[in-house]
Amino acid sequence: MLNLIKGKKRTKIASKCVFRTNVFSKGTGLMFHKKINDEAHIFIMNKPSKVSITMFFVFFPIDILFLDKDKKIVEQYESIKPWSNLFPKNKSLYVIELPNKTISSIGIKIGDKLNF
Repeated sequence: MLNLIKGKKRTKIASKCVFRTNVFSKGTGLMFHKKINDEAHIFIMNKPSKVSITMFFVFFPIDILFLDKDKKIVEQYESIKPWSNLFPKNKSLYVIELPNKTISSIGIKIGDKLNF
């Protein structure tokens, strides 16, 4: 389960987490997947780095969060379109791909902390 932590309050973001830790699973990501609902795809990097995202063969828009080593959001993007590329400005240790409009519907902000 993926939760947003604001003070003492926890808000569920997704019931299911799919952890992507090896080169193949990180490289393919959501390619050729059907639309995701109530799940988070969590990419765990070997070290903090600028992780570019490609949406080739991803046929639906998604939201993306970039987290530091403390699982704090350092960058976020909403409604990333299929067949596009994303080049973040900050280094991150975790990248989380979420269903489209999750960020706005829950009120996720840069600086928020997540728990998974």
